[in-house]
Amino acid sequence: MLRMIGAITTALIWAALSTVPASAADKVVLMLNWYVYGEHAPFYYGKAKGIYAAEGIDLEIQEGRGSAATTQAVAAKTADFGYVDVPTMMRAAVKGAPIVAAGVLLQTSPMSAMGFVEKNIKKPEDIKGKTVAITPADSMTQIWPLFLKKTGLKESDFTTVAGDGQTKLNAVINGQADLLLGYVMDQSMKIKDATGKDVYPIKFADYGINMVSSGVVANTDYVKANADLVKRFMSATTKAVEAAEKDPKAAAQSILDANPKGGKIETLTQGFELTIPLYRTPETKAKRPFEVTDQNMTDTVNLMVEYGGLDAKAKDNPKAFYTNDYLPKGGS
Repeated sequence: MLRMIGAITTALIWAALSTVPASAADKVVLMLNWYVYGEHAPFYYGKAKGIYAAEGIDLEIQEGRGSAATTQAVAAKTADFGYVDVPTMMRAAVKGAPIVAAGVLLQTSPMSAMGFVEKNIKKPEDIKGKTVAITPADSMTQIWPLFLKKTGLKESDFTTVAGDGQTKLNAVINGQADLLLGYVMDQSMKIKDATGKDVYPIKFADYGINMVSSGVVANTDYVKANADLVKRFMSATTKAVEAAEKDPKAAAQSILDANPKGGKIETLTQGFELTIPLYRTPETKAKRPFEVTDQNMTDTVNLMVEYGGLDAKAKDNPKAFYTNDYLPKGGS
């Protein structure tokens, strides 16, 4: 009888335990810098492959309306994390916005001057006599004077036309401009989607402009209050990037699976493939994604102070803008 009672008791205990729900995953909102394009593939791939779920994270990805707007949303805690242009984030942080980069993914600048391959504009000298479309006050236009200085060009060497992002694209598509200032994996793919024609980018980074670009940012108070969650998020995102690098087409397809109107598989894949080389510098080629060097960040701050309108007090403490403390340690 005692054995029977013991067996029944054990069975009841197991039955009770089996009805206890597993702990719920942490809901996390990631806001992108812009409408979805190839650069964003790792986030969608990580979600589709269960990489975030494995870290106990229920990820919601939201499109953005520019790095400045996403930075504001993260600073105001209306988004948990943002994927933004880090120099843009610096401008907000130096003015007091409670925000920090928890990882810098694009450690080489994607900025370029680009035009149709058929125009044969492949080096700075070829820009002379041409028409360049710009968007006033955007990140590329602020660094453009440095590119001119590095390459010996003068503004009088070419004609400039100005407009918003779509106007700039249309100017090149319609032949009103020979080049535009854009990101190698973004505007070039939009032009190709619209025309079917390939674009050649003259990359700023090839002419000694060493500065970081996109990274994951978070509210500083959120980071302090949720240190374990931030570590899990950055661990999942690092793994997602590494997995996406190994299968760019599948990573690009994950964008379309989540958002069928998110573009075309060919240009999403090509755009992501153009992004991958920007993940590392010669100094970080043996490191995992997101682990930026102090020198790269210091160089970026110095360039932004001199050419990008960043307050000079930013040079007092470049390390205030970023941390590598929440990144995963060791191999992938």
